[in-house]
Amino acid sequence: MDRIVSIMAQLRDPASGCPWDIEQTFDTIAPYTIEEAYEVADACVRGDMAALKDELGDLLLQVVFHARMAEEAGAFAIGDVVDAISDKMERRHPHVFGSDPRESGHAQWEVIKAAERAEKEPDPSAIGGVALALPALMRAEKIQKRAARVGFDWPDATGARAKIDEELAEVADAVTDADRVEEIGDLLFAVVNWARHLKIDPEVALRAATAKFERRFRVIEAIAGDAFARLSLEEKEALWVKAKAGG
Repeated sequence: MDRIVSIMAQLRDPASGCPWDIEQTFDTIAPYTIEEAYEVADACVRGDMAALKDELGDLLLQVVFHARMAEEAGAFAIGDVVDAISDKMERRHPHVFGSDPRESGHAQWEVIKAAERAEKEPDPSAIGGVALALPALMRAEKIQKRAARVGFDWPDATGARAKIDEELAEVADAVTDADRVEEIGDLLFAVVNWARHLKIDPEVALRAATAKFERRFRVIEAIAGDAFARLSLEEKEALWVKAKAGG
């Protein structure tokens, strides 16, 4: 850690550092941080340990980068970041680091998190504090879970499933483009809600579906070769059926 912290300090040195690193801000670096987190997730899905090692390093660099800029602004340093997360982990695991082994489980974790949010979150809403930068499906699910904790939720998956039919009908009845955008959004939100009731992570499910589509599309491209673009839709669909049969 000392080595990478020192490297970042040199890169950000106003006199002798790297011009690109020097001109970066929290806003310009944030997209790279998000991208690196996804690269870590991708390596995990592929089970590629060599790639995971590299991607975790890239993600760690993002933490060090943000901490260095904060230190330059007189806000905090990397040591404060490590101390803060260490304190948080001990605080949220009283069954491990405390004196009462009964205070265990995910429910206790959520209780402690809620209490922490109440202390520092200016938004008193039960759904406050969910990051705007999260992927839309993930943020929808988190908002729904927050609402469910205070009793605003379907009692089971039946109501959530019926809501999808309702939203589909509203999409079909929409007249303007603006209406269709709104109703499609409502439909997606309803699908996320149904997935949540079925204990399915919608972000993971959609990623898997996209990967499956990509895999099959590459198959039909390979079969058709250079002639792919000239095939009729019916011919492409026939190739698609073959690709589906192969997985």
